Amino acid sequence: MSEQMLIGGDWIEGTGPALESINPADGSFNAEFSTATDSEVDDAVAAAKDSYYRGEWRALKPHQRADYLFAFHHTLLERKEEIARLQMRENGKTITECRGQVDQAAGIIRYFAAVCETMEAEVTPPRGDYVSMVSYDPYGVVALVTPWNSPITLNAQKLAPALAAGNSVVLKPSEVTPGIGLEMGRICQDIGIPSGVVNVVSGRGAVVGDRLINNPDVRMISFTGGTESGRAIARTAGERLVPVALELGGKSPNIVFADADLDKAAAGVGSGIFGSQGQSCIAGSRLFVEASVREPFIAKLRDFAAKWRIGHPEDENAQMGPMASFHHRDRIAGYVSSAIDEGGEILYGGDVPDGPEFAKGAYYQPTIVGGLDHGARACQEEIFGPVLCALPFSDENDVVAQANDTVYGLACGIWTSDFAKAWRVCQRIEAGSVWVNAYKQVSISTSFGGMKDSGIGREKGIDGVRLYTEPKAIYLAT
Repeated sequence: MSEQMLIGGDWIEGTGPALESINPADGSFNAEFSTATDSEVDDAVAAAKDSYYRGEWRALKPHQRADYLFAFHHTLLERKEEIARLQMRENGKTITECRGQVDQAAGIIRYFAAVCETMEAEVTPPRGDYVSMVSYDPYGVVALVTPWNSPITLNAQKLAPALAAGNSVVLKPSEVTPGIGLEMGRICQDIGIPSGVVNVVSGRGAVVGDRLINNPDVRMISFTGGTESGRAIARTAGERLVPVALELGGKSPNIVFADADLDKAAAGVGSGIFGSQGQSCIAGSRLFVEASVREPFIAKLRDFAAKWRIGHPEDENAQMGPMASFHHRDRIAGYVSSAIDEGGEILYGGDVPDGPEFAKGAYYQPTIVGGLDHGARACQEEIFGPVLCALPFSDENDVVAQANDTVYGLACGIWTSDFAKAWRVCQRIEAGSVWVNAYKQVSISTSFGGMKDSGIGREKGIDGVRLYTEPKAIYLAT
């Protein structure tokens, strides 16, 4: 029997073509998931709309919604091992990283529960014969479309603030990792969130996702995924005049100046691209290293890559598991072949790892490519894998120009011992998040999002709740 979907408080077997989930570590079968047809997507939206206008959720006082979110946080932690292992089987992340992501997701939910407790209208000082205020109202039905790379955290990052704001939601998880989204829905049901407030439909984005975002009762869309899909969603949202939040792709640079602590920089750059198998929107996939220290720095980076432990996701000591699917592994290999064709040189890796333990899985080595022109395909397009393109630069102006020479603007790392230089470069870099002498350090209380083709809107922090509300001005005569 296929895994069912959550619609209007009931678990329903979808009548669309079934999806098979395959473990990328060894090609074994995980589970079969039923998928939604157009009518079942419409049913999920109708259930969300009905729950919203019944008012059982949106009419709760903010601190009452917060109580449910705190229960969500506690229940997620109680089921930590089960959920971590589910993600491990679905997308190949190491069990250590998956457990950490459950903790991170629980922290996200706890943060938005605390924010929810303190949500209130903004009242301006009296002006003559009236007082004015701004209330932040929920949109109504919100569509949440999430990716496969970190479903535990990214589902929480959308669900928690959308619910905190008082919306009802339809969650469409990735077809690669539908199980995590369904488990999130199960927890919401188990803790007593009213029926219809949280609905989860599974299926392919081109079918289920497209039907969902085109439904006229969906009042706001939040999407995390690839830039081309985001562009298509933005077109639909524009036609419908529906607000949209897009967290999209990246081609993020790490900039290493000659005066940096090269050992620390090598560890930061290496973990920034090889961590999570490079399957992260903020993966630091471009390296700009000052020409005078290029050779010693690349040597240190090579040593770091050689020590990065590839293994089965169940191995507690593994730092890198397989890619999320065999198809995606082949796509990454295609980019490396393209880089070689464009004159690139493999400085490390560039192939499937040796050993019988890797033969059945979608594994790929940490890879460093040098010798490319900055306009090469591998330097401009998001590979979404453990592939680092290393490029030299001559001075500050040169590296800023190269780093900004991309359609993306999600993240950047700067490595230098000169604070004034770091500050100058920070101000000139076109990226939504910039780290100095660190990389991929994130905080739920700090807003996150991209510039240019990396997205629209900001998640996390207070902005993460405001994203799911629309302001209403109210004037009261005195």
